[in-house]
This record gives sequence, structure tokens and C-alpha cells, in this order.
Amino acid sequence: MAKILGITGGIGSGKSSVSRLLSCYCLAPLIDLDQCCRGLLDLGEPGWQALHAVYGTLYQHPDGTVHRRKLREAIFNDANLRQEVDALLHPLALACMQSAIQSHTMRPEVSLVLIEIPLLFEAGWQTQVDEILVVYARRAVQYCRLMRRDQVSRKEARQALAAQMDLAEKARRADYVIENSGSWACTRGDVVALGNRLCSMLQRQF
Repeated sequence: MAKILGITGGIGSGKSSVSRLLSCYCLAPLIDLDQCCRGLLDLGEPGWQALHAVYGTLYQHPDGTVHRRKLREAIFNDANLRQEVDALLHPLALACMQSAIQSHTMRPEVSLVLIEIPLLFEAGWQTQVDEILVVYARRAVQYCRLMRRDQVSRKEARQALAAQMDLAEKARRADYVIENSGSWACTRGDVVALGNRLCSMLQRQF
């Protein structure tokens, strides 16, 4: 049975970079849940239908497609709306994730599957994975990265971070933590060390 490692963190923590490196080093398939589920909000798809049934055209462009930025900003500013939207979309995202995991675990040669889940703890999906890796970065570093990457103000960055569980709390709940506040060279060394540890554990298991 393949081991499922859930990788999470916070906005701007660098979890995607860590996930890709660990996947390459361990030769393990990587599922990006955001990418996997992105199509759910395409016109006519299940996520689009769920939002349209409740909110009509409120979060749509004139052509009917989801206005993702408008929806994202509204969610960051309204905790109740965020809970409503999560209740609509999380079951769909979970089904997408489970299907993606199954597609890899059915292959006998696969012993480790990595899955990047930004809201793993917020969604309560801890039981969907065997172990959890949290990619940690200091709050100030998250602010800088988010403002530079998404070209948003500090206020918008603060709202985005406030919508997620505190990253230090996620780290306390994790099986593994990668510190990614400093240079990528340091982070890369820690990822390689974790990769060696995981590969060694899997060799003993099989």
C-alpha cells in the first residue's frame, strides 16, 4: 500500500516549490489539488453549478464564467461567505482528490504519493493522508512573497493570511516541518534530507 504524504502550509510559504523538489527527489507522483480542482469552476462544471445555484450571477463575468478574483476577495473579507462556499466546494474537491489518489495507488510500482493540499487542516482532511508535511515561513516573509507574487497591497495580503489557520499551529500538528523562511539553498538541503528519510522508511517497509 502506497504511503500518502499530504503537503500543506500557508500562502507564500513555498509549499509548491518544496512539493516539486521532493517529488523529483523521491521519484514520487505529485498531485496538486488546486490544479486538480481548478476545472471544477469552469463554465457548467459541478463547482460552477453549485455556486450559480446559490449566488446566481453575483460572482460571474458577463460571459457566465466565474469571476475568480471577485469571489476570492469576497471570501477573504467575509468569514460567513467563506464557510458557505467551502461547504459547497469542499465535497467536490474531496472527490477529485480521492479519485486522483486512487489513480496512482492502483499502480503496484508506486510506494509514495505526494499531494499538495493548501487547506488540508482547514478542510479537516487529515484522515485522507498517512502523514503531513508543513512548509513553514515566518509571517513577514509570507507578506513579502504574497505582495510580490500577486501584486496586492499589504492589507490584501493580511486578509488572505487571516483566512487561513495560523501556520505555526499547522506546524505543531505536522509529522514533518520544512522551514522555508531563508535561502532556497538551505531549504533544498532540508528537503533532500527528508527525501532520504522517507525513501529509507519505504525501503524498510517493502
